[in-house]
Amino acid sequence: MRPAAFLDRDGVLIEDTGYPHRPEEARLIPGALAGLRRLHEAGLAVCVVTNQAGVGRGLYGEADVARMHLWLRDLAREAGGRITAFAHCPHHPEAGQGHYRRDSERRKPGPGMILDLLRFFPLRREGSFMVGDRDTDLRAAAAAGIPGHLFPGGDLDEFVAGILGR
Repeated sequence: MRPAAFLDRDGVLIEDTGYPHRPEEARLIPGALAGLRRLHEAGLAVCVVTNQAGVGRGLYGEADVARMHLWLRDLAREAGGRITAFAHCPHHPEAGQGHYRRDSERRKPGPGMILDLLRFFPLRREGSFMVGDRDTDLRAAAAAGIPGHLFPGGDLDEFVAGILGR
């Protein structure tokens, strides 16, 4: 059992350009790969938790989300880091289409993605934390019983170093 760093994807690891879903168009946040390496070297599991309402809205599919996550996993590994797990929520209560149109505890600010990862992976809540770029990320962390840190932009590695140094 080890603690985890739960990271939002869009706005923390990659620029939030409005439903990014193609690796060839994605732009990494400065310091993202170094931050992933730093977290791995600190002994933390790294888990990405991301709302993906673009799936629910019909803008792209689940396969696009998987392709993006495989790309991030491979980049992290090449940089000496590791992403332990990904979780995403494709649902949206108003804008979703078909079976994607519904409330979900997995959709942030709900804690479902974090709680599922804590339940199904050898992770412990003590020492875990969330890094997000929105209030909904912090609210999801609080609902899951872990601290949340609001990433204001800039260099993710420097931000992570500050969290680990606290």
